[in-house]
Amino acid sequence: MFALKPISRDSVDGALARAERYRLLNEPHEAESICRDILDVDPANRQARISLVLALTDEIPEDAGAFARAIEAMSDMETEYDRTYYSGIAWERRAKASYAASGVGTSGYVYDWTVRALRLFGEAEHLRPAGNDDAILRWNACVRFLDRHKELGPKTEEAPEPILSE
Repeated sequence: MFALKPISRDSVDGALARAERYRLLNEPHEAESICRDILDVDPANRQARISLVLALTDEIPEDAGAFARAIEAMSDMETEYDRTYYSGIAWERRAKASYAASGVGTSGYVYDWTVRALRLFGEAEHLRPAGNDDAILRWNACVRFLDRHKELGPKTEEAPEPILSE
């Protein structure tokens, strides 16, 4: 088996820019790999942690396990705001990925997951740094999503969560 090679601390800024480019090119697995390399040499790097979480949430439509990995990666975030806001992002993206996949019986989950994202964005709004309206922007996007999709509603019966990988 091959061993991973560490990057130098001097290359972190360039690697962060590269990770962002891979996310923009819709190659989140590449961005995830780069972020993990950065965090191996600089575990406290906030931007790498954020980029990792965002790359993982980008993977949700194709990889059902990405949601759990994103939630796990958030536990290492240093502020309550970051943990709350990015948890909201993960729940929102999970809901939208499920909606896009149009799995039978997922309507209640899409609604409930979107409402969970709304709750998290509401909490993040109260924790946000001055001048940071990101949580409000995400809140508004979720509200507009629900307004566009009136067919969505709360789950009416207890059923197992849909498998998103099929």
